[in-house]
Amino acid sequence: MKYLTLLLTFTTCAVFAAEKRNEAWYQNQHCKGEQEHVLADRTRVDCLTDTHAIEYDWGRKWSEGIGQSLGYAFETNKRAGIVLILEDKGDYKYWIKLNSIIDGYNLPIDTWKIEAWQYR
Repeated sequence: MKYLTLLLTFTTCAVFAAEKRNEAWYQNQHCKGEQEHVLADRTRVDCLTDTHAIEYDWGRKWSEGIGQSLGYAFETNKRAGIVLILEDKGDYKYWIKLNSIIDGYNLPIDTWKIEAWQYR
């Protein structure tokens, strides 16, 4: 019985892990420009379009996206953008925080969200 429980637990975890996507997968699905564009300082813009330098990040890393997108925008002379990847509906709190800070300080950053659970 222990082995059956262990096998079922392992199988369930393996299936869940197979469904979980990484950040690059979402970039590949959504970026309409050059991916992983290398800047002079060797940092990489996740997605560089004709108009935007876009950072893709997980919801919980919303604050890091602000600095990265502004830095990339400065280096490329493009508008800053953040695509926030929400892993579950509980991550909407990060979406609200991100946009509240951007609006509150009138930051020149455009935002988009990806609801990752829709891809599972």
